[in-house]
This record gives sequence, structure tokens and C-alpha cells, in this order.
Amino acid sequence: MSVPTACVIGVDIGTYEAKGVAVDETGTVLASAVHAHTLSAPRPGFAEHDADEVWWRGFVAIVSALLSDDRVRGRSIAAVACSGIGPCVLPIDAQGAPLRPAILYGIDTRATDEIAELTDRVGDDAIVARSGNLLSSQSAGPKIAWLRRHEPEVHARARMFVTCQSYLVGRLTGEWVMDHATAGYFHPFYDLAARRWDTAGFHDIVDESRLPRLAWSTDVVGTVTADAAAQTGLPVGTPVLAGSADAPAEALSAGVRHAGEMMLMYGSSHFLIEVVDEPIVGTRLYTAPYLFEGTYVLAGGTSTAGSATRWLARLMGRDTAADPGAFADLAAEAASSPPGANGLLMLPHFSGERTPHDDPHLVGGILGLTLAHSGADVYRALLEGIAQSACDAIAEFDRVGRPPTRIAAVGGGTRNHVWMQAISDISGRAQHVVEGAGASFGDAMLAALAVGFVAGREDLGAWVRERGTCDPQPQHAALYREQSSRLAAFRAATASLTHPESESDWS
Repeated sequence: MSVPTACVIGVDIGTYEAKGVAVDETGTVLASAVHAHTLSAPRPGFAEHDADEVWWRGFVAIVSALLSDDRVRGRSIAAVACSGIGPCVLPIDAQGAPLRPAILYGIDTRATDEIAELTDRVGDDAIVARSGNLLSSQSAGPKIAWLRRHEPEVHARARMFVTCQSYLVGRLTGEWVMDHATAGYFHPFYDLAARRWDTAGFHDIVDESRLPRLAWSTDVVGTVTADAAAQTGLPVGTPVLAGSADAPAEALSAGVRHAGEMMLMYGSSHFLIEVVDEPIVGTRLYTAPYLFEGTYVLAGGTSTAGSATRWLARLMGRDTAADPGAFADLAAEAASSPPGANGLLMLPHFSGERTPHDDPHLVGGILGLTLAHSGADVYRALLEGIAQSACDAIAEFDRVGRPPTRIAAVGGGTRNHVWMQAISDISGRAQHVVEGAGASFGDAMLAALAVGFVAGREDLGAWVRERGTCDPQPQHAALYREQSSRLAAFRAATASLTHPESESDWS
């Protein structure tokens, strides 16, 4: 057997850190790297990244670390693929320079008014007919409209509006490209059936010339330029793929390839992707193309998950950046509190909520505190609140007639047994825990397909490593049904106090 001499590199830009892997022809991870960064929240409802400081600097740091590893040094780099949090909105000028910080995905809820106004302009039916989705905080289009209203000079100067991986690809190759899987969330500017841009009726906000060209995630869209090579250490001419948003890449890394298979991502937020054989339109879930031509997904997401645990850790005096073991310690402490957290309830809607409530005004809250409660109770109540919100999203797939046949759990939160077990107990479903480097490994899979390391998508199944299964414990089902009912009442009462004009369905 010949010794592998080539490798592919995958890099993912997340909400709080960048990750990367170098992978050989057999699917073996030769080297991995992590680079931490911060999220900026300049105002309530705002979530931003500095594209140069966070995205490009993180990419350069990751690639430099991978290329300096002894197991990678001397090998040829067959291709590079990137993924990033998405859909984001970053306005760039004619030279490709950012004009302001990037507006992030559905956790940024600033464009509430623009969602209503764009919907009123053409109507729900027309938007769904074009994009397959109702407008929500996950939609990129209203955020571009927000820029036009609130930062007109930036909007006018913008040569193009790109997303995270588009910006990295542009910096690497000079080509401005967006994959279909991400473009599918730029509603109402993407025609789902035709799989092309369509800005008719919205030319005052953006036209097609100000959106990147479209490609599929495995397409090689350019090569590393001399300038990018000097900054990153990648060889000039290295092929670069269109890439993807992080969630589809993570789904691929979890082995999600067939209709009915679902990925449940445990990250800063929960994101759920189920492969379907046709677009499922007009629901509270999102529909979009998947990574490969002719494939689709049905997706949903919550607004806060790991970001809320990070928030509570800070309140409890734990520096999670300086102490990598802090989350494990807190999870162990939460396990000392019984299921139900001794009666405490916590709403995890710290940044509004996406699926299924789609309400940017929802807030967090804690109910039932007494002097007898401990920090362990508080942390467990938060984890169970997060789990309940994830199960609300899972239940939406059941409601539209697409229950998952298999759930693959991925992400850092899968190390937290209390969190995982609560989701299995509440949903009554087993979760298959996938081991690996997540979205960056999915990026490497895309690159491997592009350069022929594997013959086809089915062969990538051999690259997936399952760590174990988290099965539901039926003895807790009644307790969590009661908790779910109490949380729904708490959510409704909280909403009536914080925004009584809301017409949302709180059930």
C-alpha cells in the first residue's frame, strides 16, 4: 500500500472559535487546530463579527498551525474548503474590503421591522412561492434592508453582500461566490425552485449584480493567489471550494446523507438539519438546498444553547477561556441536581427564539427560586430549559410530517451528559453521538469529494465515527411532560409582560 502523500484542509469559523483539520486520502485526521475569538453584541438583539479580525485572522491562524504540524509538513495540499456561521450579511466595497462588521445569522434579531415590511410589500404567499420560507431572523434579506434604512452610506457603498465562507473564498482566490445551501437562506432573494437569484420587486434593496455568483459546495471556484499564499502559507494555485455554512458541513461530518436522517448540533445555538427528498415549503421550519445538486434539507434552530451556558459560567465566576475544564466541572455539578432541578424552571430565550416560536422579543427567565436551591439546580434548570427548546424544534418536524428516522448528535455540547440525556428523555428519541472535528471535518469531506479521494458520497460513510448512543429513560417522561407544560405557561406569562402586543402562538 502506498503511503499517502496528499491531504485536504477544512476550516470552519464558528460563533466563538475557528477549527481546522488536515485529512489524508484515507479520512485520517493528521492534525487539528482551534483558534478562539469573540462575539460582539453592541446592542440588545445585535450579534456581529469583525470579518478581518475574526474570520480572516482565524483562518490564517488555523492554516498556519496545520501546515507547521510535522504530520502535514511536506505533503501536497490537494484542496481547501471553508465553512462558516451563516447566513451572515457582510457588505464589502469594490476592493473586497469590509465596510462594517458582519451581521450574524438568526441570533441577530435587529431586522424585525424590515421582516414585516418586506412581507407586507409582496405578501407571504409570494415570498413562500419564491424562497420556500416565510421571513424570519434567519433570513438575510431583511438584514440587507436594515442596512439600507439605518446605514444608507454603507448600503450605497457596498459593491456586494457576502457571507462568512464567501469572504474567506474571496480573500483566498479573488472570486466572490456563495454556495446554494447558504443562498437558500438569503430569502426573499433566492428562487428555490429555479436555484438562482431573483430580486424582482426588491431592486431598491439589492439586485443580482450585488450578490455573489452561485455554486455547489463541492465546486472548485478558484485557486489561492500569490497574496493569499504569502499570508496563509498555502501554496499558490491550491484549489479552493465554494464551501458551505457550518450546519450543512457539520451534518455531512455526522454522516447525514439520506432522507429522514437528522443532525442535531450542540453549539452556541442548536441547529437541526434533516435531509428530505423534496422542498417542504411554507412551514415554521426552513427549507433550502443541501450541499449537493438535487438534494434538500428541512431545518430549524434555537437562538441560544451553548452561549447561555457560557453566560451562566461567567456569572458563576468560571473563566471558560482560561480553564478548558470549566464546562466539564459545571456539567458534573449539574448532575448532582435531580431531573427537574428541584422544581426550578428556566426559559433559555436569551436572544429571542427561532424554531418554532420565531419571536425575537422572547426573553429568558427563571421561576421558582428559594433559599434552598443551589448553583447546581440553577445550572441544571438552564440545561433542561435548553433541552426543552431543542425538543420544541424537533417536534416541529413531527408536526409537518417529517419525523426524523435517525438523529446524529454533534458538537461540543455532546460532552455534557445532563444536556444530552434531557433531550433524549424529553423527546423520547435516541441520539447517535458522532465523534470528530465537526464542520471542519465536513469541509474536508467536501474537498475529498472534489479532488477524488473518494469515488462518491456513499464512500464518505466510512469516514464517520460514532462514539455511542444516548437512549431515553422512560421513567423521566412524565416529569418532563409536566415541565414542558409549565415552561409553556411561563413563556406565555413572561411574553405578556415584556411585549403584550405580541400575537405569537405561545403554546
